[in-house]
Amino acid sequence: MANFIKGFRCTLCNKIYAEKEIKYTCPSCGEKGILDVEFDYSSMKKFVDKYYFKMNPDFSMWRYYLLMGIDTKYIPKMLKIGGTPLYKANHLQKSLGIKSLYIKDEGQSPSGSLKDRASGVAVLKALENGYKTISCSSTGNAASSLACHAARMGLKTLIFVPKRAPIGKLNQLSIFGADVVMVDGDYKDTYELSKQAIDYYGYYNRNAAINPFLVEGKKTVALEIAEQLDFSPTDWVAVSVGDGCTIAGVYKGFYDLFMLGLIEKIPKLLGVQSSGCSPFVNAFENDMELEEAFENTIADSISVGIPRNPVKAMLAVKNSLGSWVRVDDEDILKYMRKLGSKEGIFGEPAGVAALAGIRKAVSMGIINPLDSVTMIMTGSGLKDPLNAEKACKPPILIKNDLKALVNYLNEKGDK
Repeated sequence: MANFIKGFRCTLCNKIYAEKEIKYTCPSCGEKGILDVEFDYSSMKKFVDKYYFKMNPDFSMWRYYLLMGIDTKYIPKMLKIGGTPLYKANHLQKSLGIKSLYIKDEGQSPSGSLKDRASGVAVLKALENGYKTISCSSTGNAASSLACHAARMGLKTLIFVPKRAPIGKLNQLSIFGADVVMVDGDYKDTYELSKQAIDYYGYYNRNAAINPFLVEGKKTVALEIAEQLDFSPTDWVAVSVGDGCTIAGVYKGFYDLFMLGLIEKIPKLLGVQSSGCSPFVNAFENDMELEEAFENTIADSISVGIPRNPVKAMLAVKNSLGSWVRVDDEDILKYMRKLGSKEGIFGEPAGVAALAGIRKAVSMGIINPLDSVTMIMTGSGLKDPLNAEKACKPPILIKNDLKALVNYLNEKGDK
């Protein structure tokens, strides 16, 4: 198998390490020294071009294995990850005030979220290195995706979630057979306990900000978007942001394609956070270092008060010439209804935040009305039924009588 990894570069001190030198983070900078996998693009070009993709019959994320630095030994036994649809919106672009809108529906992944892409890589790497148990902290999606793919491949999972984790995601964890620890605290507390437990027991670490390979899984969503648009991606790509790992992965995917000469430019990235938890937007607006923020939003998947991948995420937006916006929870609920009623796609609050962010960015003059935009809908609305209920009008109860139905529909103005 061709492996084009040159090394691992620390995002703080820029020191380069060989693959076998490190495990997770930079030895010099500690936990804050997040590593980035660097590739030999000149060698990769000899194998990866448009003809390579045209002739590849595998339409899962594993079609990009040459760009990911992974072993393919266990892939045939795994669930299908990736290959999610990219829809051109039929109606929403008008209400958003833009030329065209594409929706990448990650809710159709095996566990219902984009996190399957990172978890699939984590499971492969755990198997490659002989681990029996894999662990992480999560507000829900990373946990349920990990439990899903670990169960498929016979690995045990120890999962840490904050006490506010949505019931839909907790049910998934139970069905997938995970050993779940609900921490009496917020995500920060949950992360700290998971870190201590992973270090103590020596489990494989799936936490995306710590493990440099997981961005290589997340970036495949950008590779797919570009390929589905015939390597001419939209002007903007909107991404909801919590820890910062997903938007960092999206940038990495487009950067890879740009370095390989497969796309002419990297799309501008719009990072979207909830006003109830917006440390990245605060730092961007005030031109300062990230500071801890409150975690007070219905969008649990992006409710991260202390992001663990701040450098990569901030650089992703900066280097793409993009921007950051925050949206209120009320707007998120509004666009949950719009996405469902106008395009037939049921998104969870964190995923739909990106859609509300597009409208906010247009109103602020960040996105031009003539621009084309892709939103990444990161997770299915079925994962969070309680918040979905807040976005819905309850059904009307009528008598079992045709006349009562006719009267009701006449009052509504329907036939």
